Amino acid sequence: MAHLAKIWRVRLHTGCGRILFALVLLLHWTPPLAAQKVPVLEKTLPNGMRLLLVERHDEPTVAGGWVTHVGSSNERLGITGIAHLFEHMMFKGTPTIGTTNYQRDLEIIAAQESVRDQMRQEDRKLRAAYRHGEIDDLLKPENKTAHYRELETEFKKLIAEQRDILVKNEFDRIYSGAGGSGMNAFTSEDMTAYFVTVPANKLELWTWMESERILHPVFREFYAERDVVFEERRMRTDSTPLGKFQEEFNALFWESSPYAWPVVGWPSDIPAISKAQADDFYGTYYSPQNITLILVGDFQPDQAEAQVRKYFERIPRGPRTPPDVSTLEVKQLAEKRMNAEAETNPQVDILWHTVPFQHRDSYALDILSEILSTRTGRLYKGLVLGSGVATETWAQPAAMKWEGYFNAGGEVKEGHTPAEVEQGIYDNLEKLQKEEVPPEELQKVKNNFAAAEYRKLSANYPILMHLIRNDGEGDWREINEAGPKIQAVTAADVKRVAGNYFTKENRAVAVYTRKPGTATQKEPVQEKQ
Repeated sequence: MAHLAKIWRVRLHTGCGRILFALVLLLHWTPPLAAQKVPVLEKTLPNGMRLLLVERHDEPTVAGGWVTHVGSSNERLGITGIAHLFEHMMFKGTPTIGTTNYQRDLEIIAAQESVRDQMRQEDRKLRAAYRHGEIDDLLKPENKTAHYRELETEFKKLIAEQRDILVKNEFDRIYSGAGGSGMNAFTSEDMTAYFVTVPANKLELWTWMESERILHPVFREFYAERDVVFEERRMRTDSTPLGKFQEEFNALFWESSPYAWPVVGWPSDIPAISKAQADDFYGTYYSPQNITLILVGDFQPDQAEAQVRKYFERIPRGPRTPPDVSTLEVKQLAEKRMNAEAETNPQVDILWHTVPFQHRDSYALDILSEILSTRTGRLYKGLVLGSGVATETWAQPAAMKWEGYFNAGGEVKEGHTPAEVEQGIYDNLEKLQKEEVPPEELQKVKNNFAAAEYRKLSANYPILMHLIRNDGEGDWREINEAGPKIQAVTAADVKRVAGNYFTKENRAVAVYTRKPGTATQKEPVQEKQ
């Protein structure tokens, strides 16, 4: 997950005045020019739910979203992937949305649970057979018991009956019919967020719809959707050239932290999650005191607040405060290495342990990343345009809620070796450890961040997303505070963090070579999520 400050540099709006102003910032930014601030009004409802309001009348829309402070880092082994599963389940509807016969819907859900309880007993037999070496794979259909297959047939009949009374995608249909757009959600290691843009005169529709799915969620099609998530994992991880290896490398890098498992979950956990476990998870982490509502757009704050209170104050406060993540990463004492043969071009990927969100060193690491990355950065100039050992390079920090990392790497040019690319990265880092960055290079990087500070204020949706991500990681105020902190970074700060974090014993290295017998193929370099 790239640091938030980098996300907004990819957005460029086309109004001539805006482009001119951005260029002026790039060329002439000099501290202490005051940065523009996002005027956020914060409120807290009696049930503990927080509300952030940003009044903007530039466009007749409202970008509305909410973030619940739970992600894969809040899971445990046995239920990994449950936070992401809930992202899917929250679109399944309410008593009045998503079904034509709510009473029969509930009866079918209860019958499904009865069958699944029996299937879980058969699963216990399968696990015992697996431990004794009687079967080779728990997930192979042919290894299921005869009774399990009978139960599967009964369960499929219940699914078919339920589908006859379902109204698919009704959430999206309602929003679309009212002029809404962009309804979506995401799950990360630290948060789950839901968002949509609606016309300004449909704000009350948003407050009713979103409060209803928190207050009266109906987890219909739970097991069918669990299978959808498993298929998503297969397509995005198991069926891609580097997916499985990157997952393994991530698990190698993190030793004790819950960041070690993938957001989508381990393959043996996803099909084992029960609805009872899901209900308990929801009760803990989807309580009002763990949720922040965010509205950005064309409204009067007092009127918007009144509508929010009307609908969201109906939701009772949760019985317990969601716990913090308490298992943190142990200090790494030795370099870790992974060598993998994959159906991709040779490349090197390196991770170093760094610092979490808002740590004082995170801002210097942002600057250091910009010095190394992009087509004008040191890695590209040195390894692609200079020595020619690489065809592509990358460098990016990730400051998450509980931990952080820095990722650097490169794709090897034909005729060269991964070792050459790896050493080239170390050479550039060593130079940063020994020599302070020249003032003009440091200022250029700060100018890029200053321009990004302007662009993040350009429209409702990017402001919403920025607030969601900052609040999800720990503090929405970072939208206004990060810029000055980055501008305050000195060349000495960059040299210090380069020396503190980029050590041999603090890194993990993945070296990918082409699997013998496979053709050369170009796989796009993707940022780590």
